[in-house]
Amino acid sequence: MRYFLDTEFNGFGGALISLALVPEDSEAPPFYEALACDDPTPWVAEHVLPVLAAVPINPRELSHRLQEYLGDDPWPVLIADWPEDIAHAARAMIVAPGRRVTLDRVGFELCDAFGFDSAMSAVPHNAYHDAVALRDFLLEREAEGR
Repeated sequence: MRYFLDTEFNGFGGALISLALVPEDSEAPPFYEALACDDPTPWVAEHVLPVLAAVPINPRELSHRLQEYLGDDPWPVLIADWPEDIAHAARAMIVAPGRRVTLDRVGFELCDAFGFDSAMSAVPHNAYHDAVALRDFLLEREAEGR
């Protein structure tokens, strides 16, 4: 199944704050988790943390929950509009030096989402709502044959 991915992170190249996966099937449950951000950039403190809407967990628990969420899918494909989202999702699959989550395979797709903006989200800069908006934007574009 395809999952639309969005993350929030602490400034350009910064640490992961939240990760969301929204399945193509709108009836399937989404994935949304957050990590603590102890020293946010001013922009993150103003725009991301107020709309986080999740209790932060530790990175190892995030990896475990991500493995559980994707575990029954034989070939999940995570679709993002920004390379750093993919990098953060891939890093979240590393549980220890030389160890990763036990998923058979995971695909990543960097899409051309030109015309998409997080302002289209019901709650901009919240990874879950941004992932929903990305899914809706891309699926509508696919339906129109663009």
